[in-house]
Amino acid sequence: MSLITTIKHRLHHTMLLYFILLSLSWSQMPTSGEVVDSFQDHCPQFFLRETPPVIGVPLSPVRICQRYQNLYRFATLYDKHNRIPVYSAYVYNPGKAKRPGKWMVEPQLISSTFQSEMETERDFLNKKGPITAMQNSQAILEDYKNLTDCNRGHLNPNGHQPDYSAKSSTFTLTNIVPQFIKLNGGAWNNYEQTTMQQMTRGCHQTFAVVGAVPGDTYIARGRVNRPSHLWSAACCVIDNNHLRSWAILARNDQNVVQRFTLGQLEEKLAQLYNVNHVSLFHSDCPRQ
Repeated sequence: MSLITTIKHRLHHTMLLYFILLSLSWSQMPTSGEVVDSFQDHCPQFFLRETPPVIGVPLSPVRICQRYQNLYRFATLYDKHNRIPVYSAYVYNPGKAKRPGKWMVEPQLISSTFQSEMETERDFLNKKGPITAMQNSQAILEDYKNLTDCNRGHLNPNGHQPDYSAKSSTFTLTNIVPQFIKLNGGAWNNYEQTTMQQMTRGCHQTFAVVGAVPGDTYIARGRVNRPSHLWSAACCVIDNNHLRSWAILARNDQNVVQRFTLGQLEEKLAQLYNVNHVSLFHSDCPRQ
């Protein structure tokens, strides 16, 4: 074999190896599209039987597969017009890691060309700025300053997540609503920490959906809607043939949580959202 032929063969094998390694690296890169067209196609694992809720759709809806450290953590239907989430859906899996403290934003709400992982407001502004682009797409930390009777209320609470990274992912402002401060630290917190723990005993897996009904008032000079009501529903899988459900509803100006069956909550929400029909879980989940 001539020297030229040998060089050609080696070059061919080198290039082949290069393309194989390149393909492998592409397959392991973070996928783009945190803001998605369909939950079923991107992060269906957060919904019972991979079926998202059927609920009133806001004027400017955005579906977010919430991703942090290259993993999808939960799903949020976000209302860009009111700058609050409609709901967040997740799998209940509480752990004892410490509470994180950094608040994050969603770059892809600003532009699809930005990274698909959440990042802190400061990191985004240092790299991309200006803040006006962020303000136009979502709530920012400034919106939640100097509030008197409400504070930042999680829909997907960090306490329902298993480890520090998963808990950190809930600290995105797209998972936050202005919540009556006494409710957030009182009856609602008791439901999150105590009632959920009691109700999920014996459950193999529990799917939760927590949402907010837009109200007539705003914070931050009219930028961020203050919900009139908050609600939460869960469907517990005991085994493939047995499921159970429960639900709550709270006015966002009182420290009171009302218990309902899933079916009752769906009827209440249909009235509050002024729609004909609301379905929070797949039909396999019992309504009574």
